[in-house]
Amino acid sequence: MKADHLQQGEAAEQLAVDYLSRRGLNLVTRNFRCKVGEIDLIMREKRTLVFVEVRYRQTDDYGSALESITPSKQRKLLAAANLYLQKNRIDQACRFDVVAINGSANNRTTWIKDAIQS
Repeated sequence: MKADHLQQGEAAEQLAVDYLSRRGLNLVTRNFRCKVGEIDLIMREKRTLVFVEVRYRQTDDYGSALESITPSKQRKLLAAANLYLQKNRIDQACRFDVVAINGSANNRTTWIKDAIQS
């Protein structure tokens, strides 16, 4: 059995996939892991590859989900995305989105396109 925080993370990622799919994005892969970090979701919107960071917070007591994406985390996401592109020999438009889910507000979901600039 997985730890509660891992189950919550998986559930939040599924909520994000469902939310983005309803808005026209298609899932390419989940949880791309490499030596420099992890990308929660990789999706496609028309001709654009979208790297998605999913952040879930049960409460805002220790900061919001959006506030938890530090400059260090952003650098790791960019590095992991670059490795994904190189490994898969992909040369196309891409962007970095964030999906923030607030558990104390009935899983209110906020989608920010182009949240992280490369």
